[in-house]
Amino acid sequence: MHRRTRPPAPPPPGVILKQSRIDHETRSGNWPNRVITDYLSDMSASDPDATALIAYRTDTDTVTTLSYGELDRRATCIAGNLSAYGIGRGDVVSFQLPNWWQFVAIHLACVRIGAISNPLMPIFRARELDYMIGFAESKVLIVPRVFQKFDYEALANQLKQTISTLDHVFVIDGAGDNAFESELMCKPPVYPPIASPLSPNDVVQLLYTSGTTGQPKGALHTSNTLIASTRQIAEHLKLGPNDVGFMPAPFAHQIGFCFGMMTPIYIGIPLVIMDIWNPETAIDLIEKYQITYTCASTPFMVDLANVKDVETRKLDKFRYFATAGAPIMEPVVEKVTAKLGVSLIPGWGMTEVSHVTSTKPISALTEPLTDGAAFPGSEVRVVDGAGKVLPPGEVGHLHCRGATLFVGYYKKPELYGLDKDGWFDTGDLAFMDDKGNIRISGRDKDIIIRGGENVPVLEVESLICKMPEVADVAVVAMPDERLGERGCAFVTLSDGASLTFEQMVAFLTAQNLAKQYFPEHLEILEIMPRTPSGKIQKFQLRTWATQLAENGRILWDQPKS
Repeated sequence: MHRRTRPPAPPPPGVILKQSRIDHETRSGNWPNRVITDYLSDMSASDPDATALIAYRTDTDTVTTLSYGELDRRATCIAGNLSAYGIGRGDVVSFQLPNWWQFVAIHLACVRIGAISNPLMPIFRARELDYMIGFAESKVLIVPRVFQKFDYEALANQLKQTISTLDHVFVIDGAGDNAFESELMCKPPVYPPIASPLSPNDVVQLLYTSGTTGQPKGALHTSNTLIASTRQIAEHLKLGPNDVGFMPAPFAHQIGFCFGMMTPIYIGIPLVIMDIWNPETAIDLIEKYQITYTCASTPFMVDLANVKDVETRKLDKFRYFATAGAPIMEPVVEKVTAKLGVSLIPGWGMTEVSHVTSTKPISALTEPLTDGAAFPGSEVRVVDGAGKVLPPGEVGHLHCRGATLFVGYYKKPELYGLDKDGWFDTGDLAFMDDKGNIRISGRDKDIIIRGGENVPVLEVESLICKMPEVADVAVVAMPDERLGERGCAFVTLSDGASLTFEQMVAFLTAQNLAKQYFPEHLEILEIMPRTPSGKIQKFQLRTWATQLAENGRILWDQPKS
């Protein structure tokens, strides 16, 4: 294959990082001014045989174990071969991968050559990917050949035909001349990188987050913002050399990327990963490898607690289950702590700021459940519409600022929206108690969080509205013990029309919408509740959806996943 070099890409548009912030965070000691490969190199030099990754792969029922020395060598090889293909500083490398060892090595390789990692959730299909990869102007896309019976190679090749910047597709387990193993792993790298050209304040990650519009926003993070969050988490949990991490949540979420992938490398400890969630397998892994902590959204802990005879398993090393990304209810806390014998650590975060608040470990509920207080180096406040700080107990808009705050939205600097004092409006509603703990009470942005996955409501509504049977539609969150929330579609029909749930699902499937975004209940209304100005009263719909769930009227049509 012909290889060509190209000049470095310019810095990504949309970055807003003032020198005053750099100076403040550096003086405060919040930013270490290092990149993640510095920590990898430290371990590779001091203890190269120490275990870095234990990767369980479901389709082959195999485990790949990599030492820090081997992980370093593989990342360096990938980096050199990407360089040979002309990928360098500022170029975007997209990869749509499950939790495989290759995900970790690819990100480390990108850091080595100054490229920007753009992880993409495996659930995304043509509709989402065409926008995300095209908007990012990615030059490389790395995918599995097949995962969970879906042909990712075929989709990637289709995207290569329509996205002008996408020069290269590499396929893990591929058989052609674009196979990841032959092109990025086995050939001697032409330009083996010795040190990362990245500065700690260069953009290292572009991660899409669903918002109130149909188009997701690309949040930009630097090494300093991500490692600051990594350090906060490690210090809060008092993680050390005897710990073993476990990450079942997707690496392509911030919780999996930062807490899951980066934290063990920062500390220099093993990380156990799995690619397809199966609670029975997860318990086997926790027991076999003496895992001490994990972090994932509520459904993962509920599923673990429901494993048959879990109380009899040898899980005495399993100390902490940190949770974020979806609401957690008090009955769940009581059930999980009783059956798993683990301390829960609820918290709050989002793609733009990673993990910002956390409680102390909870082994039993002795006081009202909260989402915790801000970590050192971060701040949160609750304000009214005019920006006035509210007293404890009053619900308002949640703002945050600090070391982990992202540095802009890709190509959309106007959306960054910090005030003059550096506060970021999260879009969430919360109240704060007199101890500084917050509790999320709702969202002023129109998002459903289904098992930790943000659902872009407006895009889903826009698609349903295209159906000729539909006169009007509103999709709202419906509470669910396992996933936190599920989507409920309320519709009014065109004259003489009828509509079934199955018809709606078939239509959304034809639109190439990710299955996890589908509403999981359909409710037909004669009249949509509206304000005098004509705006749909979604608060009323949420109330009805909650009542439907509480009254047991819902039998989910979608399989739980």
